[in-house]
Amino acid sequence: MFVELAPDGFEEVEREGEVELAAYGEAAERVRAAFPDATSTDVEAGWEDRWREFHQPVRIGPLWVGPPWEVPPQDALAVVVDPGRAFGTGAHPTTQLCLGLLLDLPRASLLDVGCGSGVLSIAAARLGFAPVVAVDLEAAAFEATRANAAVNGVEVEARRVDALAEPLPAADLVVANIALAAVSTLAGRIFAPRLVTSGYPAADSFQPAGYECRERRLLDGWAADLFERR
Repeated sequence: MFVELAPDGFEEVEREGEVELAAYGEAAERVRAAFPDATSTDVEAGWEDRWREFHQPVRIGPLWVGPPWEVPPQDALAVVVDPGRAFGTGAHPTTQLCLGLLLDLPRASLLDVGCGSGVLSIAAARLGFAPVVAVDLEAAAFEATRANAAVNGVEVEARRVDALAEPLPAADLVVANIALAAVSTLAGRIFAPRLVTSGYPAADSFQPAGYECRERRLLDGWAADLFERR
């Protein structure tokens, strides 16, 4: 219900074992109408930028992934990503796991399925993978990936594609950091020599037909797997 009342975003704060949801601006009026017992408080100046506090940079080996308002270290290979309305800032454990695997793989052509804001595609291009193609069904993801690639000065071909139904371009490596059900369907539609998958908890197992698992990495309860075609 809160998503419908505040579609542009709201704040979620844990308070003594409970969760408080807060809406601002015009959305607050709709919340008060739907929840008569809701409380209203004045907020400090600058509330509209508080969301930036949740987008902190991360370092994975030589890679630094962070938002445009942060300054990368001079010794880092920087990937500057403005999340916009697309999912993906680099901070999530599954993204970090995929980036770690990319660091150790031979540079080749790469297909990023479910690219979100383009973190993995842009990092791959910065690492020397080429050509890099990024696909996503959401228009916001397509737009964010193109914009972020331009900011980073890398060549990424972004396409709006339904990866579970439409033809996909061939690549030596396919990366899919998406839900497990989507990964399972996707695996039957590709024939890449290598496949990196993530987006699911460590307790979940995944074995695509025709592939052998070469490595599994875990971080904060999440998993990423590297498969090679038999």
